[in-house]
Amino acid sequence: MNIFFSIIGWIILGALAGWIGSKFTGNDKKMGALANIIVGILGAFIGGFVFTLIGGSGFTGFNLWSLFVAIIGSVILLTIINLIRK
Repeated sequence: MNIFFSIIGWIILGALAGWIGSKFTGNDKKMGALANIIVGILGAFIGGFVFTLIGGSGFTGFNLWSLFVAIIGSVILLTIINLIRK
């Protein structure tokens, strides 16, 4: 049952981070719920990697810091995607 809540937590955090990241980058109208979830989850990995590189703590669980890290990673991912598309 614990794994179920972990997966649900990742989906919720990913959806929220992806949605906020898409608002920052202007991609909100192009993305649906599934895309927001995917971008948010990938953003958590990217943000965790970036914050670890600069000496901070990365993704630490279901909390505000991890949401912040995932949003930063989502913005990085969506900015790269926007640059490639143009």
